[in-house]
Amino acid sequence: MLSQITICPMSEEDLNDVLLIEAASFPHPWNRTHFLDELKSPHSFPLVAFDAGGRVAGYICAMQVLDEGHILDVAVRPDLRGCGIGRLLVEKVLGMCRQSGADYVSLEVRPSNLAAVELYRRMGFIVTGRRPRYYHDGEDALLMEFIFGDNEEEGDAV
Repeated sequence: MLSQITICPMSEEDLNDVLLIEAASFPHPWNRTHFLDELKSPHSFPLVAFDAGGRVAGYICAMQVLDEGHILDVAVRPDLRGCGIGRLLVEKVLGMCRQSGADYVSLEVRPSNLAAVELYRRMGFIVTGRRPRYYHDGEDALLMEFIFGDNEEEGDAV
């Protein structure tokens, strides 16, 4: 299955499918304007994973400024979760950031999103802090980082 996944830069034509996945994934989803802003930003590199049939299987929005990469948003189509597509997308971003000279990649994740937290830990991300009441519903965010060189031996990411 994963061998049939293709990762490409996101385009405006992908947004209808991306928005459906976003709405199915988050209680307070990004809207079209958020994604359009990411498509226009010189620091951002939104990516889309396509399945063998050419349908959007998942996406990731990330950015890099100087030596810091940051994952802003990642989601996989509900019927394909647990198949490794999210991992592929994160690995792609880690590789791109490393090649562009980033020292680390950070992200925020809900502590209640146990599957995501565990995936990031298996990939070598470490918890570096917490943002109190970060999300609309008052839930904190865990701050996690993948530090190139340090975490690569612990995780099996890149």
